[in-house]
Amino acid sequence: MTAEDGVPSGTDTDVGTEQTTAAESAEEESAAELPLDQVFEILKNKRRRTVLRYLKGRDGPVALGDLAEEVAAVENDTPVAQVTSRERKCAYVGLYQCHLPKMDDMGIVEFNQDRGRIETGPNAERVEQYLDWGETDERPWPLYYGAASGVGVALVGVAALAAGPALVVAASLLSLLSVAAVAGAHALGDDGADEPTLPTGR
Repeated sequence: MTAEDGVPSGTDTDVGTEQTTAAESAEEESAAELPLDQVFEILKNKRRRTVLRYLKGRDGPVALGDLAEEVAAVENDTPVAQVTSRERKCAYVGLYQCHLPKMDDMGIVEFNQDRGRIETGPNAERVEQYLDWGETDERPWPLYYGAASGVGVALVGVAALAAGPALVVAASLLSLLSVAAVAGAHALGDDGADEPTLPTGR
């Protein structure tokens, strides 16, 4: 629109710039807000950890088929070239139906289902930092839960400045019980509990 129409010619450009800035700010805010319990939820599953490691070593989007082959190879302790069609299909279905949509919802990956392409999302670094504790699949989960508990206790301490002793004690117990419940669920849970099952037979 021109100045003759009563609107400065740069208005459209300014609006577009503001919208882009707002979208970038929202993305950064989302990345900063991913809570620890969601980080633990993602990392407790070996298949999702394999996805993160695979994406971390690559630039740009990867094909779902290639990712499924890598996951199948890791799970079956075999070279990618020796992965069977059934092993690949099992990994493919699990990734497509369960893990990638969940990771996409949390902003950890960007999963284009129509094209079968995956790349890291804005929250990837928030989760990847916990992959650097070691090269094995056994992670120091008690330390993670201890950290979460410490954060909860610190928050309760702040609340103590504005609340009575009885409320503080109750809040402290609730915080510790919540962390214990999550830790217990992880200890008893199965990495493959949320995996879809393939039909038997041909």
